[in-house]
Amino acid sequence: MTANLAIDLDRSSPVPLYFQVAEQIAEAIRRGDLVPGARLDNEILLADKLGLSRPTIRQAIQYLVDKGLLVRKRGVGTQVVHGQVKRSVELTSLYDDLRRSGQEPATQVIALEPRTVDEEIAAILGLEPGAEALYLERLRFAAGEPLALLHNWLPLGLARLGATDLETRGLYELLRGAGVRMRVANQRIGARAAGQSEARLLGERRGAPLLTMIRTTYDDQGRAVEHGSHVYRASHYSLEVTLIER
Repeated sequence: MTANLAIDLDRSSPVPLYFQVAEQIAEAIRRGDLVPGARLDNEILLADKLGLSRPTIRQAIQYLVDKGLLVRKRGVGTQVVHGQVKRSVELTSLYDDLRRSGQEPATQVIALEPRTVDEEIAAILGLEPGAEALYLERLRFAAGEPLALLHNWLPLGLARLGATDLETRGLYELLRGAGVRMRVANQRIGARAAGQSEARLLGERRGAPLLTMIRTTYDDQGRAVEHGSHVYRASHYSLEVTLIER
């Protein structure tokens, strides 16, 4: 960590300490206090300086790595990325986007039930291994054609969601209506071939190309409120982003 970078923690705040650390490092990068290529102290030294546990520091660093602000390099340590690209992407749901573009969205709810989470989902949502979360599986249509297969995990008790609500409104609209204040999301986009079940639901041949999107959404307290793993028909859907040079 550079000597002139100060991290001011409010230990009485409901905002998690890892999120406070991450936000202040991110702001230092935006201000230019931490320039591309600048190297941070290792997790042990940083934890000692701030009086925090190593897992807390590791979570803050990983959050910034996932956002594309930091990179870990073997033998070098954690650095601010070179040539950072920022994407101007709105935090909206597919339902919102389709409705806004006049695509007549429709939804078939396949599953809506509490399920025991595995270790990966538990870690993402901040739950204990073996805990339950609300699992959603939906098939989204546009103009009468199947477009996407959506899988979501949410903490129990976050919002009262019924199948009828999810058939007629977007998930993010329902969460906002329940008072959930979503602030930021980490999103990863990829591609793969369709499996047999996915192909059948989406009206594609087995092995057809699918776009994939994995997204974790956080509220204004830094809590993960939704994790989604979605697939889209590449023949019917594309993703467009605006890249801004800073």
